[in-house]
Amino acid sequence: MLEIDGSMGEGGGQVVRTAVALAALTGTPLRLTHIRAGRPKPGLAAQHCTAVRAVALTCGAEMQGCSIGSTELTFFPGELRCARGEIAIGTAGSIPLVLQAWLPVALATGGAITLSGGTEVQKSPTIDYCAEVLLPVLQAHGARVRMEILNRGYFPRGGGRVRVSVEPSTLRPLDLTVVPPRRGIISCSQGLPEHVAERQAEAAAALLPDYPVEIVRTGGPGTGTSVTTWCGSKGGVALGRRGLPAEKVGRVAAWELLAAIETPGQVDVHMADQLLIYLARAGGRYTAPALSSHAATACALLARFGREVTVSGTSPAVFSA
Repeated sequence: MLEIDGSMGEGGGQVVRTAVALAALTGTPLRLTHIRAGRPKPGLAAQHCTAVRAVALTCGAEMQGCSIGSTELTFFPGELRCARGEIAIGTAGSIPLVLQAWLPVALATGGAITLSGGTEVQKSPTIDYCAEVLLPVLQAHGARVRMEILNRGYFPRGGGRVRVSVEPSTLRPLDLTVVPPRRGIISCSQGLPEHVAERQAEAAAALLPDYPVEIVRTGGPGTGTSVTTWCGSKGGVALGRRGLPAEKVGRVAAWELLAAIETPGQVDVHMADQLLIYLARAGGRYTAPALSSHAATACALLARFGREVTVSGTSPAVFSA
């Protein structure tokens, strides 16, 4: 059994998500200890438990310690299988982060999952970032995956629902020059006056002229707003909150994308660590603005499972396998 200290590197939920995904893909029994030990609330949160259960669907894993607050988890994967399921996080926990664990494994055998929780959550990519930045990169390399955003969910009520369907896929070596040069702005609001999403969109479009704009207004159990911007394999996101003008939300999302475009590298700093598990499996090469703590942690975890990724350079950092 492979034992991993959950406080290693970045020391957060990424260690859990990446470790269980790699355990399933390699058939390696795993024991995680000191999970999120340095966080204000150590141990597994609802979102992390959901990620573990989602990966377990793909391999019939047996688990011990998969409960909220647990600081130790054992994960015994079985054979990979095509599975379909529906899992509720039970909170406004991030659906995109759960998908980060499930998707690399599901691509091996195919399957489908419907997740309930938060689609736009602080310290997480928005669901639109997944749909418009991550998935097109994977699809350009052979991933056969579809995503349907059924409902949006914002903190603290949640209530979002997302369905993702995958056919068995063999990824080609990563080469970011083949990614279509798409770009756009999505401004979303829920439970708020119509003008909120419009003002967000107008502010973002003022900084990103000629970018196609989509405005999405929904009803649901809670209120919230978001703006996602993208250009190829780089993106920017911003979430609204009480007291923050809608115009500021739009500008922040645009500023984040412009900063990513102006820095060296083919992908933004967030995409860099999300792609590492696919790079390790498919091979290839890409560049990013720098080696972030999240990317360094992912590289260290991959090495523990015998999946080496080479990192060279500093600005840009070059990732290759």
